[in-house]
Amino acid sequence: MLTVPRPEELLEGFLTGNERQQLRFWPQLQAQAPQLQEFAWQKLQQQPRTAISWSSGALLRLLASDSSMLKQIKAVFPGGWLPAPVGASDLFAEIQDALLLEQLEIADRFTSSALREMAGVAAVTRGYVYYSEVAGFDHALLAHIDALWWLYSNGRFGFRIQQRLRQSSDGNWEKLWLTLGWKFDGVWTRYPNSFNWSHGAPEGHLPLVNQLRGVRLFDAILRHPALDAVTTSA
Repeated sequence: MLTVPRPEELLEGFLTGNERQQLRFWPQLQAQAPQLQEFAWQKLQQQPRTAISWSSGALLRLLASDSSMLKQIKAVFPGGWLPAPVGASDLFAEIQDALLLEQLEIADRFTSSALREMAGVAAVTRGYVYYSEVAGFDHALLAHIDALWWLYSNGRFGFRIQQRLRQSSDGNWEKLWLTLGWKFDGVWTRYPNSFNWSHGAPEGHLPLVNQLRGVRLFDAILRHPALDAVTTSA
């Protein structure tokens, strides 16, 4: 007879397993969310508040599905579970809050606003970022945005994932657009309704970077040294 692991055993296996094992455990954790609340909350408070593993972000999303636990999370971590770098504006907390609640379209809009803010007053005024402004992005802030998307998506979203997929596409942008789900049959995916604002989206689908003015902006972001640091340490 197949033995069903107890909730605490399931949670322990998830936290101590490798990434493949964690992905296998995740559907079971979701199915047993109510029984796991107490154990998950205890474990979460013992985890280092870093983006070394996306398991903490997964637990946060699991707990946040319950309104009483969501209030507790916000009370204990008012600025978000993952501390923002010095100098980060309220936008960064708003990105984290939206990702916690699985409001991916809202998180993407906040991310675009944060990138404009990082580029400077001129970018905020014009409403978009020039590729030449990316080099001036604060390393810690860009890495933090990437970490938030990675942390709260079971390691499936974020600039680092897009960077890896671009490298595996051998520089073929058309192949990358198809992989990301940003283009289909030669036609750009229409914003916002044709994009997939769920965790079932293709790997690397989010966050979005507008390609209608060319690839230079996206290329500059994926080449930013801040992403090399997180990719090396991941």
